[in-house]
Amino acid sequence: MSEVATAVEFDHVPCPFCGLVCDDLQVVRTGAALKVTKNGCSLAVTGFERALPATSPQVGGRDVSVQEAVAEAARLIRKSSSPLYGGLSTDVAGMRAVMSLADRSRGTLDHAFSSAFGQNMKVLQSAGWITSTLTETRNRADVIVIVGSDVHALHPRFFERIVRADTTMFEETDKPLTVVFIGEGLDQSAASGPRVGKVVTLPCPLHSVDEVMGALLARMRGNKVSGDNVAGVPLAAIEGLAKTLSDAHYSVLVYTPAGLHTDDSDLTVHAICDVVRLLNKTTRSAGLSLGGDEGATTATSVCGWQSGFPTRVSFASGAPDYDPITNELPRKLAGNESDLLVWLASYSPDLAPPDTDVPTILLAPPAMTPPNAPAVFIPVGTPGLDHAGQLIRCDSVVSLHLRDLGRSKNPSVASVLTAIEAAL
Repeated sequence: MSEVATAVEFDHVPCPFCGLVCDDLQVVRTGAALKVTKNGCSLAVTGFERALPATSPQVGGRDVSVQEAVAEAARLIRKSSSPLYGGLSTDVAGMRAVMSLADRSRGTLDHAFSSAFGQNMKVLQSAGWITSTLTETRNRADVIVIVGSDVHALHPRFFERIVRADTTMFEETDKPLTVVFIGEGLDQSAASGPRVGKVVTLPCPLHSVDEVMGALLARMRGNKVSGDNVAGVPLAAIEGLAKTLSDAHYSVLVYTPAGLHTDDSDLTVHAICDVVRLLNKTTRSAGLSLGGDEGATTATSVCGWQSGFPTRVSFASGAPDYDPITNELPRKLAGNESDLLVWLASYSPDLAPPDTDVPTILLAPPAMTPPNAPAVFIPVGTPGLDHAGQLIRCDSVVSLHLRDLGRSKNPSVASVLTAIEAAL
């Protein structure tokens, strides 16, 4: 007689599959299968309900025990003169563990999404910025500008939870929101509902968003802009946006670094920050950077706590050395500057390591199919599904507790890396 699996229901489940880390999901586990039954977007459904094949640790393509795989990984790191630690798609504990191991082995750290996040870092380091949080935006904003990023596609519940939320802290004084989209082809389908009063579009090619932002800043400063349009957007529309922002009580300019398509996206971010800075002379305004997928915000934050720098840090000298160009993982691989790659990906099997001849230690979900067979493969669990953990939200102000839903017994990245360091 076969046993019938008992369904276990979990409420208020945080979702680790996007930087919003929405924490109101309802998930049911039946045996080893998870199903999102409430408040799940397409990213959540794909992540939670993904099939989990049975996979063994491997060394050179041969099935081995976890202990054997850990011992071989330690041997490879011990003999390496310049290990690279990439991917870094993990939780707080996993990032702490990889930093300890990189320090011990004098390696270099680089997150898979450092290039996108680096646009923010350039501006923050050179000029500073004024930013909001998801909660502040939800409760206070009366004008929200989506700058050149398809926010609804990248973060499907942003409009539902932030822009058109049913309630806010100040609902008795709420007035309809104005939502502005800068760029062509941005999904506006979710910009609706009783809280949304007006939707405005400045339809320029996405690669020209920086031109529109530059013109907006120029007009707000009282400078002339030649011609009657900028990148196809009438100058009158740009001046209308300047007035809308100046009249707002709390405007928020929202973008996703990975979603910007301009040639020099850091200049677009700089223009956003300059507009915000200028507005704050007479009213309230802030920027809001989304993103943070694959634990990117967590990696940057933990690296900052422990080294004083964002990712792209090298411990080759025995002390943390930050260089966003020299320590870029793809550049170091292309320049044959490393003899070992340690790749961490605990959320998605799609975040595969780069195609390289460098021996690779891969800690990843069982379903991952890397471009080349790794020297060592250890299947790991996903924080928030297979083990508990902590993940930092995209606005960098909230650390959310991820729950163990009991899907599998696959070990955490932190426990594997701690075992590897102990074996060095």
